[in-house]
Amino acid sequence: MMKVYLAVAVLLLALIAYTDAQDETIEEKLSRYGDRVAETFKDMAANTKETFDNLGNSEFANSIKNWFKKQFGSN
Repeated sequence: MMKVYLAVAVLLLALIAYTDAQDETIEEKLSRYGDRVAETFKDMAANTKETFDNLGNSEFANSIKNWFKKQFGSN
């Protein structure tokens, strides 16, 4: 059982040494990652909105709307 504790302690020391050796801290990396994820979702939302707008204004969509108006007599 003592070997397990020793192995965990060595791994933690190695992780600390690894993170101290780098220029960025884990907090900075996580913050930057969060910013990238937020930017990606913002871009996806903009692209989705643009796609739905283009689809709603397409010739196909307009012809379907006109067909329904003719079939059901709605304005």
